[in-house]
Amino acid sequence: VYNEKDRPFTKYPNQLIKYLIKRYNINAKHKLLELGCGRGEFLYAFQSLGINGYGVDISDSAKKICDKEKIFCIDFLKEKIPFEDNSFDVVYSKSFIEHFYYPEEIFKEIYRVLKPSGIIINLTPDWEAVYKNFYEDFTHRTPFTIDSLRDIYLIHNFKEVKVEKFKQLPILLNCNFFLKILIYFFLKKIKILMPNFLKKKFKWVRFS
Repeated sequence: VYNEKDRPFTKYPNQLIKYLIKRYNINAKHKLLELGCGRGEFLYAFQSLGINGYGVDISDSAKKICDKEKIFCIDFLKEKIPFEDNSFDVVYSKSFIEHFYYPEEIFKEIYRVLKPSGIIINLTPDWEAVYKNFYEDFTHRTPFTIDSLRDIYLIHNFKEVKVEKFKQLPILLNCNFFLKILIYFFLKKIKILMPNFLKKKFKWVRFS
């Protein structure tokens, strides 16, 4: 599904990672782990921006573009993350936790490998926004809402938990608050008026 012909690499991973690095003050002193790094485009963006980044995935596809020595292949259903306790300053994942029947096992492992002062940045589809299309990906298992995502963090002892809706569009990453409000209002109107068959292709309304 995610081969380069059907889903070519884009500039978006680099744009998103630059935004996250700035927002969360991530720097070269930090050791970062990406869970479910897939093809590696987001991990590559971290590494190219000077971050000491490692990746784990069931596939070794990321070795094509990332530091091969920092990619580890594991089956998350059967194996633990192959790092010692308190190993990372940052744990990052995108479109990952929704692929498990028991995501709580993943959160236990994240808590184990994360340093006490570390942060986790996790992006997952917003059930409220994509419930009509969520199971078009047959590997999706557990959808999340703002409340359920907050609860799974708190139950697993994470502190200072903040969950928010985040529309992944480059134009929104660095615009000011008032422009962002206008764009959100515009997108809501489009979502109401647009036929369902177009929503599947139009990321401005589908992905958040």
